[in-house]
Amino acid sequence: MLANFGAPEIVLIFATLLILFGAKKLPEIARNFGKGIKGFKSEMNTIRETVKRNNRELK
Repeated sequence: MLANFGAPEIVLIFATLLILFGAKKLPEIARNFGKGIKGFKSEMNTIRETVKRNNRELK
C-alpha cells in the first residue's frame, strides 16, 4: 500500500528526485505539488457539499 512507506523508501524517493531534478528545482516541485493537493482537496470538498445540499433538497 502507498501508506506503508518507511524511512528507506522515502530516502530512495528523495534521492531519485534529487538526481532527476537537481537541488535547485526540488523546492519548486514540492511547492507546486502541495498547491495541487490543496486544490484537489478544495474541489473535493466543494463537490461533497454540493452533493449534500442536493440530497437535502430532494428530501
